[in-house]
Amino acid sequence: MSEPVLEIDALEKFYNRGQVNEVRVLTGASLTVNRGEVVAVIAPSGAGKSTLLHIAGLLDTPDTGRVVLAGEDMTGLPERRRTRARRADIGFVYQFHHLLPEFTAEENIVLPQLAHGIAASEAKARAADLLGRVGIASRADHRPSALSGGEQQRVALCRALANRPRLLLADEPTGNLDPETAETVFAALMDLVRDTGLSAVIATHNLDLAARMDRTVRLNGGKLV
Repeated sequence: MSEPVLEIDALEKFYNRGQVNEVRVLTGASLTVNRGEVVAVIAPSGAGKSTLLHIAGLLDTPDTGRVVLAGEDMTGLPERRRTRARRADIGFVYQFHHLLPEFTAEENIVLPQLAHGIAASEAKARAADLLGRVGIASRADHRPSALSGGEQQRVALCRALANRPRLLLADEPTGNLDPETAETVFAALMDLVRDTGLSAVIATHNLDLAARMDRTVRLNGGKLV
C-alpha cells in the first residue's frame, strides 16, 4: 500500500463559535490520500468543501483535528514552517485562474519557482515543459488577457505544478468553463497528475468528471463519507 501523502483526521471548523448563530462547517471530517491517488470531493454549494481544501492546504487551521502532510503533523507548527510546506509540497488550482495580469504565461509559471530558490534558467525550462504538456507552448509569451478561459486555466495548472509538489488541491477547476473546454482542461490535469505521480484532491460538482477519478467522497453534514 502506498504511503499517505495527506491525512486529515477528525477536522472540526466552526464560525461564530459559541454564539447563537454558530455555523458548524466541518464536524469530524477525515480522509487519507495515498501517493498517486486522485480523489474527488462532491458537495453542494456552501457545504464546506472550500474550507476543507483550505485547511488541507495549510491556508487555514481547524478548531480541532490534525492535518498530516507526507508523514509530518502540521498541526500547531509555526506559520513559517507551514508556508514552506505550502510552497514546496502543495499546488493549488481554483475555479478562477488568479493569474498575474501583468506577466506572461511563462512568467506566471516561473515566478513561484524563483520564490522557491530555483535558478531562472531551470525555472524557464520547467515552464516550457509544462506548457508543452498541456498543449499551449505557443502561448508562452501571451498575457492572461490574450488567452482564452481554457488556456488561462491550463496556465494556472502549470503554475500549481511548477515546484513539483506532492499534492494538488483543486477547487472546482472547470467550474467556470463550457463543457468542451472543461473536458480539455480536465484531461490536461489528469495527464499531468498521472505523468508526475502526485496525489490530488479535486472538488467538483461534475459527477461525470468525478467518476473518472480513483475515488469519490461526499462532504455531508460536515463529514466525508
